[in-house]
Amino acid sequence: MSVLVILASCTPDTSHTAFRCDEHHACPSDQACAAGRCRRGAPTGDGIVCDTGLVCTPDQQCCVTLFSAPGRTDSAAIDVTAAITNLRSTCNDAAGQDKLYTEATFDVLARRSDTRGARHVDLPYFSSVMRGGNVVVAKRLGTISLDFADGQDRAQATGKAGSYVDRAQATLPAEIRQRLSKKRRAGDADAATDPLSQPDVKAALAKASFELLVGFQLTDQQLAYNVTR
Repeated sequence: MSVLVILASCTPDTSHTAFRCDEHHACPSDQACAAGRCRRGAPTGDGIVCDTGLVCTPDQQCCVTLFSAPGRTDSAAIDVTAAITNLRSTCNDAAGQDKLYTEATFDVLARRSDTRGARHVDLPYFSSVMRGGNVVVAKRLGTISLDFADGQDRAQATGKAGSYVDRAQATLPAEIRQRLSKKRRAGDADAATDPLSQPDVKAALAKASFELLVGFQLTDQQLAYNVTR
């Protein structure tokens, strides 16, 4: 995807994005549905759900638009647009560690309308740890600095975020792991029952599921603009 398309449409790169899923919406063939998210990482031998993908947060918080005049949101007043893309993460789930560490890196691509003079722009962003898809357990704020050269309409910067999660909290109970890994043969009483459809298994997966979310720290006005554009 070209830079122009990313900025013009304010559409983030979703090649490393975890999509939502349910009984009516399946995941890609290389992913599994866990706690309402399609996940590339599967539970490891000790039952740890260590997601290797990032999620672009709801309401398009991967995009931000700055305007040249207060109160204006028309296209003629657009000053700077920026988008978070190229989301990448690594999850360290080495055995023996009490904490699981996830480090994420991402790029911010920006474009300005007025190219006269060099310009420095700071954009606030957040990283948060979500448990079970709906509970925020930690949140941190940071700043991305962009420097436009004189005469240039584009700038790029790289950001980083990290999070720690207790291994015990991210570990599936032994009984749940046994049910998920149990081999079933035709004719068995539970052969036709998908353990992932059982409420207690779903709840256990959600409780042991953590993900790192990254997005711009938007004002109410910026968020409203993203939602209604």
